[in-house]
Amino acid sequence: MSPAAGIMLAMVVILSGAGFAALSMLAARAAQPVVLALLAFLAMIGTFFLLALAAGHVRIRERVTRSEIAEAALDDLDQGFLVTGPGGKPLSSNAFFRDIVGLDENGEPRPLEDAFAGEPHAAECLFRLMRAGERGEARTEEFRLRDMDGRGRPARWLRLSVRPVTGRALATETPGVLLWQIADITQDRAREAEAIRGLEAALANYERLPLGLVVASADGRVTAINATLAAWLGLDANAVQNRTLHLDDLIVGGGAALLRSSLVRAKGQPVRLEVDLVREDGGGLPVDIMAGAVGEGSDPGEITAIIQVRTRAAGSPEESAAAEARYSRMFQASPFGIATLGEDGSILSTNAAFARMFPEPDQVGASNLLALIASTKDAEAERAVTAAIAEARAGRVRLAPIEISFGANKEFTRRLYISPIAQGIRQGEAAILYVVDATEQKALELKYAQSTKMEAVGKLAGGIAHDFNNVLTAIIGFSDLLLQTHRPTDAAHADIMNIKKEANRAAGLVRQLLAFSRRQTLQPQLLDLGEVLTDLSVMLNRLLGEKVDLKIITGRDLWFVKADRSNIEQVITNLAVNAKDAMPDGGRLMVRARNVSERDSLRLRSQSVTPGEYVCIEVEDTGTGMTPEVMAKIFEPFFSTKEVGKGTGLGLSTVYGIVKQTGGYVFPESTPGKGTTFRIFLPRHIPESGDEIQAAREPKKEPPRDLTGTGRVLLVEDEDSVRAFATRALKRQGYEVVEATSGAEALEIVARGNDRIDIVVSDVVMPEMDGPTMMRELRKARPDLKVIFVSGYPDDRFKTGLDPDAHFAFLAKPFTLPQLAAKVKEELGR
Repeated sequence: MSPAAGIMLAMVVILSGAGFAALSMLAARAAQPVVLALLAFLAMIGTFFLLALAAGHVRIRERVTRSEIAEAALDDLDQGFLVTGPGGKPLSSNAFFRDIVGLDENGEPRPLEDAFAGEPHAAECLFRLMRAGERGEARTEEFRLRDMDGRGRPARWLRLSVRPVTGRALATETPGVLLWQIADITQDRAREAEAIRGLEAALANYERLPLGLVVASADGRVTAINATLAAWLGLDANAVQNRTLHLDDLIVGGGAALLRSSLVRAKGQPVRLEVDLVREDGGGLPVDIMAGAVGEGSDPGEITAIIQVRTRAAGSPEESAAAEARYSRMFQASPFGIATLGEDGSILSTNAAFARMFPEPDQVGASNLLALIASTKDAEAERAVTAAIAEARAGRVRLAPIEISFGANKEFTRRLYISPIAQGIRQGEAAILYVVDATEQKALELKYAQSTKMEAVGKLAGGIAHDFNNVLTAIIGFSDLLLQTHRPTDAAHADIMNIKKEANRAAGLVRQLLAFSRRQTLQPQLLDLGEVLTDLSVMLNRLLGEKVDLKIITGRDLWFVKADRSNIEQVITNLAVNAKDAMPDGGRLMVRARNVSERDSLRLRSQSVTPGEYVCIEVEDTGTGMTPEVMAKIFEPFFSTKEVGKGTGLGLSTVYGIVKQTGGYVFPESTPGKGTTFRIFLPRHIPESGDEIQAAREPKKEPPRDLTGTGRVLLVEDEDSVRAFATRALKRQGYEVVEATSGAEALEIVARGNDRIDIVVSDVVMPEMDGPTMMRELRKARPDLKVIFVSGYPDDRFKTGLDPDAHFAFLAKPFTLPQLAAKVKEELGR
């Protein structure tokens, strides 16, 4: 009913009620005219209602249900819906679905199995969908359906999907309810096919273009090339699919890096390059490349390039002259040697750098590369150059370097690169020769190899020396104990002294090994090298003898250095001994010391010296000098030019190790027949205060002569022989000794607290817990506990694992009985 009809009906009801109310209040006689008037009014209202109903202003209709509305909406969709119950029984469907599958004799949608039974592919898809529905899974399939019901409909593509209805009420009351959806995707497939046909046509056009096309990823991997470029390079049409190609495989000289750097500089704009491509047979192909990239900046992204074979342009005489002038300037100004070669290897033209590369007169005047290489007397290089020229004549690209060495002592090294010329500027030109001076690089390679070898030998020597020190400590220690029980007149006394002497000699060799391996124990202090050299002059004069004239010259106000004094003295002594051996008939030895400013140190950058302030010690002799072959090996361990039995070969390697461990540098210079000079650069140390300078200049305290003492010593040592000797040595001097074989055992002894420990003597490297770790734990309860470390060498944990302000004493292995007793008494007396 419309809103107007509702209003009219309400008015009729209200007026009728009002009339009846009025009649009930009037008398019977007075009510008659009122009734008649009321009936007339109601008749008029009824007449108007009937007229409005006939005109359509008032309508009376039945109520429409929600299910009818939903069914009508589903029938209007261009997608089919079917709801099936348990067993696949159809419960509801819309018109589109019924039109697709058809109806049975009862007017219901045909079962899906019957509708798609005549199409094998559709039946397979339906089987997978039904299995998914049984498992309660959602699935979608697409297939092509022909006219199965004979209504003359064209074949079409359908998309059929199934999913379970998961509503709470349905899942509990009617399980197994499935919703099927079907859509006609024939037009979508037609559009896809049309797009593919257009793409195939476009690709066919690209394949037939008279230009080469290549697409590469950001890392230079080739993802596509066209048939034209593949034919130019002699590649199979499916080369990209059959194997991995890279721009470096196609472009001579590193194509990926060249294109990438050019695109980065171009900031997103296309770039043009003249390069040579490498054909499959090894030949070269000169081309022009126009390349662009997807991205910008430092990440250009995918690279696309158009390639055209380069031909000589027929320009005006002015353009040709300008091009010739540019070529000539680049040719002559190049910092590396360039020459053009004929087919027979003849040198047709060279630049100035090429002449500098071969400074000898017979080589500068050489007119043939093969003759030039033959003058170096390097047969292998001559064969390689001959093969490279043959490849250049054949047009094959060869950029593998050929290394040659020449000079009186083969001190000059050159690397040659030979590349063919597709179109020579001059008649008869077949290849370009590039020459790079590799002398310095070769020297650095040899220096690095030498350094690596010495480092490996040093690690081995350091490990062996540590074990030797433990053995020598026991031998020397027990020798001292035996000497205390034998008088000098006893027959065994001399034998014991010989044992101790040889053990001390072995200890000296071990110290040299540790110095070489840079693992020796250093006790650095503030040093004035002028004072060190002055104090050392007396011993050096006695060592050199009367035939050698020693002169020591030190600069004024020498800067301080921080180094181990005994080690610096050993360096000077070793160099002086070598100088004496190089002057058998006498000569002069100059030892000079001077300051080197930071500006002066910049001149040594080529020798890998860090700029800074140094103090330089120069040791110069007038001896026989050394050849370059000997100079290359002087710092190697166990290398010696002396006769067998007259040298260990560790003297200069010890010098090298001490200087390097101190943070300095050592450089030798020698000329055969004129002498040798060693220059040692030690970094300057600026004292923090005047107290540091005063402490360095105070004379060392003499060790106590009375070595006896009292107190309880905790001796921590994992080597049984060393622990046994040290225990007997300390007990003989009056000390009470408590032994521990490891740091963990020492902590247990202190934790029991039965007896107070006055001092701890401990090894550094031990199993379970090392010495520094043990000291930190002990000092948590006893901050004032005195500690003496003994070790063959300090490892990294010993150097870096302690608080810089932590105080402890150190005694290097091997040590003697008096040294151990003196160190303990000195520490207890602090």
